[in-house]
Amino acid sequence: MLYGIAAATAALLLAAVLSALLRVPALRAGILDRRWQRPLPLFGGLAVVVVTCLVAWVGQKTRIAPLGDGVVRLLSAAAAVAVLGLVADVWRLRPRVLVAGTAVAAACVVPYGETGVWGGILALGWIVLASLAFKGLDHADGLAGTVGVVTAFGAGACAAAEVMDGLAVLLSVLAAALTGFLMHNWHPARIGLGACGSLFTGFLLASSVVFTRAGYAIGPSAAVMFCLTAVAVADAVLVVLARALARRPLLRRGPDHLAHRLRRLGLTPAGSVVLLGAGSFSSVLVGVLVHTGWTGEGAALWVAGGVLFAVLVLLRIRVRIPVQTSREGVSTQVRGQVTSQLRVRNG
Repeated sequence: MLYGIAAATAALLLAAVLSALLRVPALRAGILDRRWQRPLPLFGGLAVVVVTCLVAWVGQKTRIAPLGDGVVRLLSAAAAVAVLGLVADVWRLRPRVLVAGTAVAAACVVPYGETGVWGGILALGWIVLASLAFKGLDHADGLAGTVGVVTAFGAGACAAAEVMDGLAVLLSVLAAALTGFLMHNWHPARIGLGACGSLFTGFLLASSVVFTRAGYAIGPSAAVMFCLTAVAVADAVLVVLARALARRPLLRRGPDHLAHRLRRLGLTPAGSVVLLGAGSFSSVLVGVLVHTGWTGEGAALWVAGGVLFAVLVLLRIRVRIPVQTSREGVSTQVRGQVTSQLRVRNG
């Protein structure tokens, strides 16, 4: 337990320092989130990945907090997904490449011996969908990190209940690293998570829940998994429905996610993240209670009802979809903003 506290503290401090250090190199290299009017560097996710893997590796190498073979394989697969996300941040990979790469990584970590073939296929599909849903949460300052921290604590509690100490420590380290990153990502953000960090977080959380629920019945397991990722699922369902009804391309970015619509209701950027974080805490708490047997899986129906209600209400809020500009024009504009900002900094 003492090592877990020390590891989490080290991860928080290291992630905070590394996120600050990586900001300027990302700005100079032009690795930016192009959805924003201001240049937002995307190496925050790299800081979270490096710190999480480093602290976990130290615990494994020293045998103070061994992860176990299955958890080591899980972390290695998550790191591979993070590398794929980093490539997407730098060179903009096609979405189908991200999906295929995440699916291959998920296929390597699903415990088929305990889930069975069909259960393993369902688990694989859920890991891919949850990873992409967490990537979608990276649309507002602080949102993906906040939901990731809450979910990591919930998944860690489930792992601890199953006496999976190595997995519980890993999830606490992830939560601490995300907290350190949030020091620079809270509105107004100075650095972003990017596909590298969001895919890594989503994959690690989803795979951890699959490990924790392996051997349980599919029904209760589905209830726990849904509750732990309810906010990410709500955002994904909202975006898919909105774009389908408006007959807009599903993969084209736009300000039509959860936080965007909450801001149209008058909430501040920070207020919308706090509200969604509170919603995530509530649903994750239900998931933990279902997993530990304090309540039946029927409680997940209340979470599903809340998600459905929120999606239907927010779906009626109109959002302004900007006219798409050419990629060359966007790149030129972003480079100009970065150059201006660096000139001001160098004064």
